[in-house]
Amino acid sequence: MKKFLSICLPLIVLSTVLSACTSDQKTDSGKLQIVTTNFAEYDWVRSIVGSTDSFEITMLGGGVDLHSFQPSAADIITITESDMFVYVGGESDTWVGDVLKGSKNDNMEILSLMDILGENAKIEEHIEGMESESSGEEEEDEYDEHVWLSLKNAVVFCEKIESSIEKLDPDNKNEYKGNFENYKQRLTDLDKQYSDMIDNAAKNVLVFGDRFPFRYMTSDYGLEYYAVFSGCSAETEASFETITFMADKIDSLSLDCVITIEGSDKKLAETIIQNTKSKSQKILTLNSMQSVSMSDIENGETYLGVMEENLTVLSEALN
Repeated sequence: MKKFLSICLPLIVLSTVLSACTSDQKTDSGKLQIVTTNFAEYDWVRSIVGSTDSFEITMLGGGVDLHSFQPSAADIITITESDMFVYVGGESDTWVGDVLKGSKNDNMEILSLMDILGENAKIEEHIEGMESESSGEEEEDEYDEHVWLSLKNAVVFCEKIESSIEKLDPDNKNEYKGNFENYKQRLTDLDKQYSDMIDNAAKNVLVFGDRFPFRYMTSDYGLEYYAVFSGCSAETEASFETITFMADKIDSLSLDCVITIEGSDKKLAETIIQNTKSKSQKILTLNSMQSVSMSDIENGETYLGVMEENLTVLSEALN
């Protein structure tokens, strides 16, 4: 599925660029334009910009999952006319290169989170018990795109974002530096809360009856995990062997919960539970922030708030 998308998306984007050339949809607010491709990036940017009035910040997608997002003609215009563009840079962003070729701003600040991580980016794992992709072809290694689910990564990303914002608006650089330092401290404090909780937890293993986008988080704190699907898997059906493997792991490790991610119908987790000995495990949900909408943001959703909620869920799962 991913290989098909990687071939087709550039063609779709190029076609959209051509059709967009006749459009006259330019927003002129008099402000510098920053465009982001997901919620975490958007929230980091607005936290660093703070109360200054120099920027207009746009989040693309409107709650569409990273793996299924395709830019519209209006999105492409927004990107090519922007002063700063922040994107993940993984397999789901193969369309970005073609869009940036049409940029009207030679001085655009472009930040790819995967490029910022460099050699610290992690390849998706296919661990024992995980359902294999059903394409019949040998799968190539892919880097895990869910880089924002590490508070340690967030500090690194925010430092780069602040530097780029400062270049665009040097007159307010002291405010941006101060906002970053304050936000960095909040990220670091929450990171320590995660470490302290996990260091003192009764358990150290999680079982996901779902996709697994939390490799960066589990790696940060030395957590072990089992999952039905890899982080970016397009699969929706699990074999009986996979289900029984997960149920047996829950029994052997004496776990009392199964983890899902936001948006799950929980049917797979329920099936796993029904195959355990006690059939009494709880279903807990961790939020990977892949489909946060502008409505959620307007209702007060923040990156730190979601990560705090995830800490509460992890504490329940491990104790």
